[in-house]
Amino acid sequence: MMNILKYILIILTLCSLISAQTQTEKPMKTIIKTEQAPLPIGPYNQAIAVQGHLLFTAGQIALDPKSGQMVGTSIQEQTKQVCENLKAILLASHSDFKYAVKTTVFLKNFNDFVAMNEVYGQYFGDASPARSTVEVARLPKDALVEIEVVALIP
Repeated sequence: MMNILKYILIILTLCSLISAQTQTEKPMKTIIKTEQAPLPIGPYNQAIAVQGHLLFTAGQIALDPKSGQMVGTSIQEQTKQVCENLKAILLASHSDFKYAVKTTVFLKNFNDFVAMNEVYGQYFGDASPARSTVEVARLPKDALVEIEVVALIP
């Protein structure tokens, strides 16, 4: 009987410690929102931070944050605006391009890859993350490029 009471006491103590730790932890998921990047055009968020350490951005297209209109007609202009939008979201999340670990690039036309890559490289530099690039039939607002990022939050 004494052993059973001892085990019950240990279990109750562990439950109490776990409960106290859970109450002081950051929320599992934090919604990131900044007016420095375009507001979502559907039922999604600009980005989600997971336990304050990992950031998942929504795919960004070349929308101007203030007007909500598409910026540029060339792949270079659109890629620059997309990267500026991503930069704003990363900064709002206390992160940066240097902390990006994975990107996915969606191109309307894979023949635009080299031109997109030149602009992309200016933002990600030598610390470029792993990347997948795919050609798609169509993007929102008939954009030429869409990029999403997974980054660390230091």
